[in-house]
Amino acid sequence: MSVAEPRRIVLFRHAKADWPQVPDHERPLAERGRTDAVVAGRKLADTGITFDLALCSTATRTRETWKLAVHELEHRPKTVYEERVYEASPGELIAVLNELPDEARNVILIGHNPGVHGLAEILAGSAEDDARDRMNRRGFPAAAFALLSYDGPWKGLEPAVATLTDYWAPSD
Repeated sequence: MSVAEPRRIVLFRHAKADWPQVPDHERPLAERGRTDAVVAGRKLADTGITFDLALCSTATRTRETWKLAVHELEHRPKTVYEERVYEASPGELIAVLNELPDEARNVILIGHNPGVHGLAEILAGSAEDDARDRMNRRGFPAAAFALLSYDGPWKGLEPAVATLTDYWAPSD
């Protein structure tokens, strides 16, 4: 990949979780969530992006979502389970992304709302086509993802520096 190509960041919300009597961190996916995670994985594969790195919350529902989605990708990226992604605010997620090595060009972050949706809104200084309208209309339901592009080093990632290039939700 040439230096001229932008970095790509996918912000992927975990699929629909079940509500058994367990701590929030341990909630598993619901049956619909398992189905949607596979479909989301196919849609991620359709983007043609080869991810260098996946940052995944340590919560059960995010790990299960990623495990199902990644099997649909042609290339399995290195996955880092990062406890700071669980219940993180957009600012905390930016801090995690600022620490990434610059060798990582394309990154997927598997996390939770409201942090993931807020981060997509905050990073997107501009948007292509109707991506922002679709995201604003749909919100950020379970298994949705936003694709952003960004020119610059990870430590320079901050509000409004990226372009929202695509958005997908299971009902699309």
